[in-house]
Amino acid sequence: MIEAGDLKTGVTLKLDNNLYRVTKSLYNKPGRGKASMNTTLMDIRTGHTIQRVFGVEERLDNIFVEAEKVQYLYGDGMHLHFMNPESYEQYEAGQELFGDDARYLTENLELELRLYEGLAIDYKLPTTVTLTIAESDVQIAGDTSGKVMKKATTATGLELSVPLFVNVGDAVTVDTRDGSYTGRG
Repeated sequence: MIEAGDLKTGVTLKLDNNLYRVTKSLYNKPGRGKASMNTTLMDIRTGHTIQRVFGVEERLDNIFVEAEKVQYLYGDGMHLHFMNPESYEQYEAGQELFGDDARYLTENLELELRLYEGLAIDYKLPTTVTLTIAESDVQIAGDTSGKVMKKATTATGLELSVPLFVNVGDAVTVDTRDGSYTGRG
């Protein structure tokens, strides 16, 4: 059990026999009245989000989540497939669990998968990943004043801004927290 006042992003709750992950929480203390927690909860099975307000002293059923180091194997359009490199046990997660973060996944990428009763319900990506540039804008000759960037797309479909010297086929490192270019790969 956890008090609603202790809710933070990433906590997994069981409400009405469904599993929810807290994606956003905001403490609210009006001048008069009781304090509350305004939360955005994502249904782990469907990917839908709901808004919910809890009193800060309300007790909620949080669940124990097991974390496991896994490697990304492949995606088949609907599911993403992972394997524990030590036990060779395989897991699958719905594409909606990762959402736009699926663009950071490359073959054999190591990450942390969080499991509840064998079901993948959450993940933690490494801080940086190495991706290959598949498309980029054409460099304009003479445009070198200041920090000049151009748009590029990686082989996984991630769009980002890169320096002018980065070309198609180059490997770059990308920060998974904000999708920004951090250097050559």
